[in-house]
Amino acid sequence: MTQALSPKQRAEVFYPSADGEPVAESYAHLCVLLATLEVLRQYLQGQQATVLANQFLYYAQGFPKLQVAPDVMVIFNVAPGGRDNYKVWEEGEVPSVIFEMTSAGTKNQDLEFKKTLYEQLGVKEYWLFDPKGEWVRGQLQGYRLRQDIYELITDNRSEPLGLRLQVEGELIGFYREDTGEKLLNPTEQAQALREAQQQVEQLKQRLLSLGVDPEQIE
Repeated sequence: MTQALSPKQRAEVFYPSADGEPVAESYAHLCVLLATLEVLRQYLQGQQATVLANQFLYYAQGFPKLQVAPDVMVIFNVAPGGRDNYKVWEEGEVPSVIFEMTSAGTKNQDLEFKKTLYEQLGVKEYWLFDPKGEWVRGQLQGYRLRQDIYELITDNRSEPLGLRLQVEGELIGFYREDTGEKLLNPTEQAQALREAQQQVEQLKQRLLSLGVDPEQIE
C-alpha cells in the first residue's frame, strides 16, 4: 500500500523537467509539433490559458515517476505563459486538449496507455495526428470525453478550442468555427507578410509612374 507523504517529504520530492530524450521522433513530427504549439499559443493570447509542448505533466503529488510528456497540451483557467513542467495539484486544472503526434512506433502507447490515462485524468479531448500516415486512417483521429469515456470524434471539431481541424499534408490546419477563418502557421504568416510587402511596393511603383510621391500620401 502506498503511504501518504508528510508536507516536508512532499516539499523535498524532485520533479525533473527533462529526460534527455529527443523532442520528436522525426523532422515531420517536430515540424507539426512546433507549428501546432505556435498556432494555438497565438490563438489563445489574452486568455487565461497556456499551451505547452513536450513538457512533463505530473499528475500525482509526491510521485515523480507518475508523469507523461504530451506533444502539445492546452490548459484553460490557468495563468498564461510557459512552465518547465506542469503539476496538476499546483495549477488546479488538468489539460482540456492534448495532441500526440503519433507513428507506427508509438501507436500502442498512444492508443492504449496514453488514451486510458488521459481518459482517467479527465482530459476533454485527445487528438492523434499521424504526419506520415503510418497507421491512422485519414491521419487525424480525435476522442471526446462523454460521461467519463472517450468517444470517437466524427466531425473534426474541437469543442474546447472552438476550432475545426483539417489535415494539410504533414500539418494540422486550424479554422475558427464561427467565421471559417484559418489560423496561419508561422510559415504561412511569413508568406502573407511577404505578399503584403510586395503589394505595397507595387502600389508605390504605380504611384511613382503617375508622378505621385508615395511619401506625400498620408
